[in-house]
This record gives sequence, C-alpha cells and structure tokens, in this order.
Amino acid sequence: MTDTDRLRWGILGPGRIAADFSAGVAQSKTGRVEAIATRDPSRPGLAERFPGARILKGYDALLADPDVDAIYIATPHPTHAEWAIKAARAGKHVLCEKPLGLSAAEAEAMQTAAREAGTFLGEAYMYRLHPLTLKLIELLKDKAIGDVRLIKSSFGFAKPFERDHRLFANDLAGGGILDVGGYPVSMARLIAGIAEPHGIIEPDQVFAVGHLGSTGVDEWSAAVLRFPNDIIAEVSCSVSLAQDNVLRIFGTEGSIEIDQFWFAAGKQGGTAIIRLFDATGKRQDIAVDEPRHVYSFEVDAAAAAIREERREFAYPGMTSADTLGNLKVMDKWRAAIGLEYKLETPAVRTRTLTGEALARKQQMVPRGHIPGVEKDTSMLALGMMLFSTFPAASIALDEFYEAGGNLIDSAFQYGGGTQDRLIGEWVRSRGVRDDVVIIEKGAHSPLCYPDVIAKQLTTSLERMQTDYVDVYFMHRDNPDIPVGEFVDAMDEEVRSGRIRGPIGGSNWTRERMDQAIEYAERTGKTRPSVLSNNFSLAEMVDPVWPGCIASSDADWKSWLREKKVVNFAWSSQARGFFTDRSAPGNMSDPELARAWYSDLNFQRKARAEELGQRLGKDPIQIALAYVLNQPWPVVPLIGPATLAELRHSLNAASISLTPAEVQWLERG
Repeated sequence: MTDTDRLRWGILGPGRIAADFSAGVAQSKTGRVEAIATRDPSRPGLAERFPGARILKGYDALLADPDVDAIYIATPHPTHAEWAIKAARAGKHVLCEKPLGLSAAEAEAMQTAAREAGTFLGEAYMYRLHPLTLKLIELLKDKAIGDVRLIKSSFGFAKPFERDHRLFANDLAGGGILDVGGYPVSMARLIAGIAEPHGIIEPDQVFAVGHLGSTGVDEWSAAVLRFPNDIIAEVSCSVSLAQDNVLRIFGTEGSIEIDQFWFAAGKQGGTAIIRLFDATGKRQDIAVDEPRHVYSFEVDAAAAAIREERREFAYPGMTSADTLGNLKVMDKWRAAIGLEYKLETPAVRTRTLTGEALARKQQMVPRGHIPGVEKDTSMLALGMMLFSTFPAASIALDEFYEAGGNLIDSAFQYGGGTQDRLIGEWVRSRGVRDDVVIIEKGAHSPLCYPDVIAKQLTTSLERMQTDYVDVYFMHRDNPDIPVGEFVDAMDEEVRSGRIRGPIGGSNWTRERMDQAIEYAERTGKTRPSVLSNNFSLAEMVDPVWPGCIASSDADWKSWLREKKVVNFAWSSQARGFFTDRSAPGNMSDPELARAWYSDLNFQRKARAEELGQRLGKDPIQIALAYVLNQPWPVVPLIGPATLAELRHSLNAASISLTPAEVQWLERG
C-alpha cells in the first residue's frame, strides 16, 4: 500500500496514550498519522513524539481538516462523548479510547450520532484484536479445557497518590473501574459468550465491593459476574494496588493462564505464552509470537471496517452491542460501590452532552393547545419509567426538548419516586420550568382514597422541588368511594395552585368519568377534562395489568368526541406489538401475546406494514402516527428505553395521515 492510499488519522489530544497509538499507526499496514490537535501547540516535544504529523491548535481545527479521514480520541474520559459526537457530525470516522463514554447512556448517544452520520465508531480495547486473543478464542472453541466454568481476571497497578492526577481526580472521572476495570469485564464477557451466535452474552447478576479514596474515586474494587450459562467471573481492578494481572480460565477438563494479557506480547511486540493445563495438571506452553506493536491491530481493523463501509468493528473487536453491554456492567459495578462523579450530577451537568446550552433546534414534535393548560404544549409526551440515573435521563430529556417536546409524564409510584426526582433535577439544571408541562399521577391502588391525593402530591412536589404540576391524574379509581369525594380532593389542589391545569383519571370507565363531570358541573368544582387510558391502533385484548382500561373501540371514540375529553394514551404503540416481536404463533413474549394477539390486531399490523412501506417508515411509527392523527385530541405517551428509540418515535411525529388512511388502518 502506498502512503497516499493509507487512512489518514488525526489524533485528538497529545497525551501518553496518543503517543502509544501513534506508534501503533506507524507499524500498521493501513494508516498514517496526518495531524494532531492540542490546546497548546507550543508544548515541548510534540514534534519528536509525533514525527511527521501536523500540529493543529484546538480540537475543532482537527474536525474541520479536509486531509483527515478518521479521528482517534485520546482525551480524558469526560470529553469522549462531546468530541465523538462532534466528529461524527463533521463526517469523521472515530476510534475512541476506552471507555467509549462514562456510561452506557453516553455510549448509546455517541453510537446514535455516528449511525445518523454514517460514520465508523469503535471503542479502542486494543487487546481484542491481537493474535493472542484470536488464539485464545480458538483454544476455547476447540474445548481445549472442556466447558468453561470460572474466569478470574484483574487489571491493577500501584500509582503513587497525586490528588490532581487524572487517575485520582473525581472531576476527570478517575479511579479503576473506568480506566482499567473494563478490560477484565470485556474479557469475561468475551469468554462467556464464545459459544453464543454473536459472541455476546450478558451477565444476569453483578455483585461488587470497592474502596473509595479521599477524592471519591475507586482506588481498588472487585466484582462477581454470573452469566445465564452458569459461567462465573471474578474481576478486579485498582489504581493504587499492584495485582498480578494473570488471566485464569477454569474448565471441566483443565485450565488456562496468561500473564499480563492486556498488553499481549508487550506494547512493542514479542512472544506471549499461553499456559495450558489438562485435567491432571500437566502443563503445555503455547507461544504466540508477534513482533508488531499491540496498537497496530486495532488501527488495521478500523481501516478495514471503514473501507468496507462497515460502521463498527468485526468480532472479536468491540462491536456496538459489545460496547453497550460492557458499559452496562460497569454502570452496575459503579452503582454497587456508590461511585458517583460530580460532573454527572445536575449541579454540574447543566448543558447537553456536547457542551451546548439547551435550546430548541427543530420542530419535530407537533405543538398544540390542551384546554386548561396555559402553555403551548407538545402533542407527544415523554415518559421516564425506563431511566434511573440523571446522566441517562438528561440525555433523553435534552433530545426531546430540542426536538420541540415539552410534555413530560411522571407518577408518584414510578421507580419509588426516581422519575419525579430525575425530572425535577433536569428542569432545575436546565432552567426550563416555565416552558415544560409536567404530568403527575397519584392515588394508585391499593392507596386509592381522597386523602391520599394531597399527601402524595406533597411528596411528588418535594421530589421535583417545584411548587406545582401542570396536569394531574388519579392513577386508578376506587368505585367504592363516591366520585364526588375524589373531585373535591383534586379541586382543592387546583384552588391551592398546586395543580395549575386540567384534572382527570387514569384507567377510569366512561361511567365514572360521566359521574365526575356531572358532579363538578353541578357543584361548581373543577371539571375533569382529561383521561389517561390506553389508546392504540391495536386494541388491548386482555388488560396489561389488573385494572387497566383501553379506550380504543368505537364507543370510546364517540364518547371522547362528545365529551371533549383529551386522552393521554399510555402504551400508544401497544408495547411492541408493531415490531417483529409479534407474529401469529410467536409466543416468545407471553405478556405481549396475552394482551394484544387477535385477528383484528394482526390485520391492522399488516396494514401498518403496507402503509409503512409506501411512506418509508416502520409499522410501529405508523402506529404512533395513527394516534397523533386522530380527529380529536389524543396525546400519546411514549416510553423509550434508549436515545435511538426516542429518535425513532420523534421521526414518526412528522407523519401526516389523511382521514381516509386512518380509517383504512382501522377497517381496511
């Protein structure tokens, strides 16, 4: 390969790891270092450490450089997400030093940006692509030690304590788990998943303990991972404690040991020894000789993916799914030992992941007016039930807000109060309370009594650290209580100003709503004008949970039009029915089958698929558009688990269906 054919790399950040990568590029078959970006070009020794590379001032200059094809991000952990996303938007391929992000949520946002830009994104666990790893996989696949049962893996070293060093600095996300703990976790997952179709299996249990030092970072820690195939892994890491760093794998017919696996035969190349012991303890040494630099293999693997227009590494490199799985384990490890970085807290993370102030960017979500709500409101509401940390929740809420969304759904019981707290933290950190519309629900069975409404609302407001909510629903009904008592309790909160918008019931029958409306009109109390029942293109066959009510049939539609009641529709996309998870005879998800399987619903799914093909959309997007395009106000609640799912739903909000298309989806 001539020099002009080589992939032109730009290195973002001139630290030690950048020099190692540059040395790897020099010994690669496919790349050359074109430029390096630094905030201080006058820094001594840059030209010597990066021979032949142009030195650019500032990271933005590297992203704008037309002579750079791919970026290697070698900055400290907290800046990985910002610059990987910016690089993708600039059309640059990215190889990012591990960990890809501080959390799985950050990594998923980075992957989403790369996917939308059509660029490569890889996480740089260099050992994964070394011939030593390939040889180990071969031995395990050939059952050289029988069936694997136990893995012991560590990566630890003793760095003298320096309060401001990145390894000990909380504001730089220091400590062992993120810096080196990902190595033994990724190795354990690789070994446990060797027999799986895609080489990936995730642990179903993670237990961990650790020591947090004076700066609040983990100085040494250990975890136990249990996999569904009964393999157990013991992993440990440290930045202030030297460990032997021997990889040990125990099987039914022997064991394997490898010293200092993470650097294979050494950074500069050499010979690594795999010690193979049979069931009797007899030892066989298997040499893996490789003279090339350990980093050169990931350089060539990234180049191969880019030239083949693949957007991720091939196995056994860290695929997108592998990276997310690894970080999810590390998230659990961190949570188990109470490791929190201040930079992930609401007080510090007041901007978006790319360091920008929150602002409207594009009007993807339709806006409208809900009677009783003073603010202009998005006709799509975001539910947060599947988010449990501020970093993850803030990424989703930022995305929703920037796309035009401002209606956020919560409830007293969600996550034991976690969702109330996360919403409140985000609202305060972004300073957007006057612009968002918060839905709150309370008085869920069995605590469905009039006096519970005020008590639970008080707690929810304290969790959110706000003095009012915009829309309020009773989360369930209790027919044993006269409906007027519930109306009185909600009306009192409206008059006190703690509810500043409409009130209503979630999972209420038409009869009880009629009684509540009649009572309010007769007594001069606040009229219930909103409902939160299920509404979807797929009609619920059997309640998802006891007490759930669907409002999707003709009688309900007629009632909603007549009473001018706005329905905030939960499970507006039928909980995944319109994806490939459902099909006649497919019982892999018993709950989905029980609640949604019917001839009528499968006919409607087939029509959604047909219309989706015509419009270039997925059937689940058509199902959401069906709800949004009803002839009376129906506000769908969506509950994405990831940023990608949220964006997928937001892309459905722009679909405009004619009345004829809505009717055709229903009736054919």
